[in-house]
Amino acid sequence: MKKYCLDTNIVSYLLKGNNILYEKVKKEINKGNIIIINVITYYEILRGLLSIKNKKKIEVFEQICDEFDIAEINKNTFEVSANIYVNLKERGKIIEDADIFIGAICIENDFILVTNNESHFQYIDDLVYENWINI
Repeated sequence: MKKYCLDTNIVSYLLKGNNILYEKVKKEINKGNIIIINVITYYEILRGLLSIKNKKKIEVFEQICDEFDIAEINKNTFEVSANIYVNLKERGKIIEDADIFIGAICIENDFILVTNNESHFQYIDDLVYENWINI
């Protein structure tokens, strides 16, 4: 069994009705794999939808979230995140904190990150990711 964590851009594609991605998600669930949304993605999507006051998409988003567990942050997440930050800084490869937190959540929970922003995550050691948009 694999555990996949959806990045913010992947949830955005689902909200926009990307049928190929939707079918891939269904296929993975049918295989017995787990799909998870992390709390950072939840926040990023919700803030965007609230800022544009799109009630219909908020309802769709909440329906999507009802289908998947939400991975939360704990003290260990911040420790993993801080180590990721230091490693990236030493190599001159700084990325946004939100992406560092998402990477840390995936590493500490053995999730495979599903993202279309490979350039944001390629320098995080021990992070396993897949791009389901370019399938």
